[in-house]
Amino acid sequence: MTNDHDGVRELLAAWAVGALPPADRRTVSPHLAACTSCAAEADRLRDTVRLLDGAGEPGAGPNGSVNGSADGVLGLALRSRRPRAAEIAHHAAPYAAAVAGLQALVPELDGRWGTPVVHDWDAHATVAHLVAADEHLAVLLGVAPCLPASHIPEGTPPGDAWARRTADVIAHEHGRTPGQTVATWAAQAAALLATPEAADPELAARAVTVMGLRLPVADHFVVRAFEAWIHTDDIGRALGIPVPAPPDEHLWSLVRLAVRILGLALHDAPPVLFEVTGPTDTSWVLGSDTEPVHAELALDPVDFCLLVGGRYAPDEVPRGITGDENAARTVLETAASLAWL
Repeated sequence: MTNDHDGVRELLAAWAVGALPPADRRTVSPHLAACTSCAAEADRLRDTVRLLDGAGEPGAGPNGSVNGSADGVLGLALRSRRPRAAEIAHHAAPYAAAVAGLQALVPELDGRWGTPVVHDWDAHATVAHLVAADEHLAVLLGVAPCLPASHIPEGTPPGDAWARRTADVIAHEHGRTPGQTVATWAAQAAALLATPEAADPELAARAVTVMGLRLPVADHFVVRAFEAWIHTDDIGRALGIPVPAPPDEHLWSLVRLAVRILGLALHDAPPVLFEVTGPTDTSWVLGSDTEPVHAELALDPVDFCLLVGGRYAPDEVPRGITGDENAARTVLETAASLAWL
């Protein structure tokens, strides 16, 4: 079986994160010793995993563990920048950090995988959902699917197809152990970060349609970061563990993309001066460009991301409003309606 080139290549992402069972390891190792192309691909994937692992970071203990509280582990994972042999571009860095943050939280789930998290999902299903969510971009970028295909009729609307795929993946993963699901998710994330588009802004400038949303590949990496962070926060809240916000540079990547999409949805609405507070206090005019500004609305960047992510209702999110409250409310309700996470 060591000559089964295609079969071994399908196992390399799991090999890179140390998730192969012994029988498959006995298949892969001899093949890598004899096949230079697979060995090169394995090295590239392993370098990407090291980028996520943070092995050798200051404060790291034996085997890459980090001394301190869970919050300290997550803070380090979400805030660190780790130059490694497999470099990633600016647009993929928020996703790499969000993946590292969830990996840092996984040990806290030992014995608690059945904890209800969000929607009707437990922690196990939430990670399975991320496998399904990342899969759309990964497959478009040439990563081999890691799970059985769903039988979805051609012409199914994107939202319905997405819901069906998510349900199928969760059902499939509930038949496996949480460790296997985490290994599948981590291997797919590593393979996605090892694609040429993760390292090359020019390649990432091409537009592709993922789940009905046509954006440059670079923006889809930011969407993946947004979702990984939101669900890490969901799991942290369920466990009673605070999950830190992304570092400012990454957070503002999420904010800017969300504002762009929100602006498109509000193109005919009464114009509102929308300010996201923080170090830069950045503002935009959202809505029609044929009328004077009706209101001013201010939100904290994390609160804005949680609103867009569906974790705040429009009436609940902390905000500052002056002027026409109905116009400001339109912005809040439209932002909340964008949620698909």
